[in-house]
Amino acid sequence: MEAQLSRYLAGRLKSDNGVAIAKLARIPGGASRETWMFDAAWSEDGVQQTAPFVLRKDPPASLVESDRVVEYAFYSAFHGTDVPVPAMRWLESDSAHLGAPFFIMDRIQVGETNVRSISEPHYASSKQMLGRRMFEVLGAIHSFDWSESEIARVVAAPAPGAAWSEQVAYWEEMIGRNEISPQPIARAAIRWLRANPPPPAQRVSVVHGDYRVGNFLYSPEGIHGVLDWEMAHLGDPLEDLAWALHELWDRGLIPRDESIQVYERASGLKVDRGALHWWDVFTGVKAQGIWLTGAKSFNDGRSSELILAYAAYMLINGTDEALLRSLGRAA
Repeated sequence: MEAQLSRYLAGRLKSDNGVAIAKLARIPGGASRETWMFDAAWSEDGVQQTAPFVLRKDPPASLVESDRVVEYAFYSAFHGTDVPVPAMRWLESDSAHLGAPFFIMDRIQVGETNVRSISEPHYASSKQMLGRRMFEVLGAIHSFDWSESEIARVVAAPAPGAAWSEQVAYWEEMIGRNEISPQPIARAAIRWLRANPPPPAQRVSVVHGDYRVGNFLYSPEGIHGVLDWEMAHLGDPLEDLAWALHELWDRGLIPRDESIQVYERASGLKVDRGALHWWDVFTGVKAQGIWLTGAKSFNDGRSSELILAYAAYMLINGTDEALLRSLGRAA
């Protein structure tokens, strides 16, 4: 792969005599795409150049079905805004170079994504700041004007009143296609969602789709990069807020009410608590769709990635329990 990357970059960087690849390593996880980091070195007009990069490569199968062109567009749209993202470099659809389509972006060299680290003692004095910053950044995502950006060219915007139904239909179909055994709790939740629709979206905004601790780079100094935009779309911003607040991901950074207050100030939206609860139930359905998709990929032999089996084993039952609690609160 080093030789393949070297040949690919030699044609795209202004190199005098080729590109040297070093420290090529796969980043653990890769539930949606294979993620690799590496350093490139080359000479340009006699001056030595180096740069750190990240490669996102399509896998044979994954937890979610996504389009690299869409992910690339969302990253590109937010570069240079109040939402920190890495700069995009090259989008490649030809599998001949590395065996599958991919894109390459700059690597942000500060911060970590480990969901456990934020609970360690050395983050104790930073947790409140990080919690507030987390929802300030989410508010910035949802107040971004996407209409003249690359996003408008690659995805369609739903009508405000249809944002919820489009998402329910998508994830219901995903569960139906990938369930290995019956899913009565998810089906009951879907019936409840359809019988109790939320109000129309206050604003059709960018929805990151998986905004939580673990999908942004953070340090005791703040949040340095929002990552993993593979499920990004246009829809109801409360979808993201409910996902970020859900018990599956909550790391206890700041109280729920404070999170919502920070978010309201940053986004300019007023959070309807009933609508937020509807999206909380939806979160469980969506999460179950993700775990079942991974389980089916592993079960069918389309992937040997253990994270897919791990998600199925560890998270399907836990998500059912969370769904039952959400539905119980709705009774």
